[in-house]
Amino acid sequence: MSDANTNQCNNEQCNNDQVLDFATRAIHEAQGPDPTTGALITPIFQTSTFVLEELGKNKGYQYARTHNPTRTALEDCLASLENAKYGVACASGLAAVSVVAGILKAGDHVIVGEDVYGGVYRLFERVFSRYDIRFTYVNTRNIDEVEAAITPATRLVWLETPTNPLLRLADLKAVGDLAKAHNLIYVVDNTFATPYFQRPLEFGANVIVHSTTKYLSGHSDIIGGAVITSDEELYEQIKFTQNATGAVPGPFDCYLALRGLKTLALRMREHERNAIAVAQFLEQHGQVQEVYYPGLTSHPQHDLAKRQMSGFGGMVSFVVKGGLEGARALVNNTRLFQLAESLGGVKSLLCHPSSMTHAPIPRDVQEHCGITEGLIRLSVGIEGASDLIADLEQGLDKAAKAPGSIKAEPKAVALVGAR
Repeated sequence: MSDANTNQCNNEQCNNDQVLDFATRAIHEAQGPDPTTGALITPIFQTSTFVLEELGKNKGYQYARTHNPTRTALEDCLASLENAKYGVACASGLAAVSVVAGILKAGDHVIVGEDVYGGVYRLFERVFSRYDIRFTYVNTRNIDEVEAAITPATRLVWLETPTNPLLRLADLKAVGDLAKAHNLIYVVDNTFATPYFQRPLEFGANVIVHSTTKYLSGHSDIIGGAVITSDEELYEQIKFTQNATGAVPGPFDCYLALRGLKTLALRMREHERNAIAVAQFLEQHGQVQEVYYPGLTSHPQHDLAKRQMSGFGGMVSFVVKGGLEGARALVNNTRLFQLAESLGGVKSLLCHPSSMTHAPIPRDVQEHCGITEGLIRLSVGIEGASDLIADLEQGLDKAAKAPGSIKAEPKAVALVGAR
């Protein structure tokens, strides 16, 4: 794995031999001054079409569904941050999933991580399955289970790591080696980790998917997605599917995503710092049954996280005692943690996956994956850590008084800090 903070600069203004820091590329890559006006920040090209110089000759752009200069800047910057060659910005995270799945054909088989985001499960099971594409859901922590699911029709492996919402990890290199051996397309949803903490292409992935709605934009003010790859053939297929289906973002959303990228490195460090403090607090609280956060030494895949990630991210999940009533009492009584779907913004959010983000998944499947009615998912923002902890503490006090809850004594645990 290469240094998490450096990469070759692709910007024409940069010396091609210069190795630039991640934070520098997030600000400068594909974002030089506008050649027409000298504008420092990439302009919003709010146009639907571009005038041709003459028949068959344009200035690089012809119709805004196909490409737009603001979108191009975002795509090139995202590709650079993942150490990739090509980026495709999409209208949403699920649009990004759709254009990747759109390269499949009837009869193809896909292996999917079993605790995948509920919207992806719904898309696969209720849309793409109608076109005779089959999906098998497996525990991607177990490489033998992934291999056992491969059939002659298998074309693609799809996984999240860390997963949503249980923060489970797949061994990126092990899956990459397996996919390569069987000539499978290997897709990783990198939304939770972001390229600041994890770059799956370096472990053998062929395609990366992001919901740019989340950490990449970082301010809970846009909907967007992205597909990133270094495989030219896959890029051409994905780009064709995107253009043919019209799954494109508007230039203003691309502008906002570019603005968010400029502070990605700063924000991810703060998200992680706060998440570790929150996870440590929760792990010692008597009203909490279990905490899921790869940065804790108690996480069963903590060592794997240290090997393939340069940081642990800002997502924390935990099980509150008292089941559904305990969870309801908590989520209805926090003040700083806002009850809402989505994640990755500067403001802290919490949600109840069973009834919110993962509601499209049947209850028996949820339970099989470990998504219980007492499970809470936190998107830890960049507010003061002490304020966030105090907010959770008073919420947990409310949960302790919910019907069926019994307040337990605080647990003694060993705490760890960020690396």
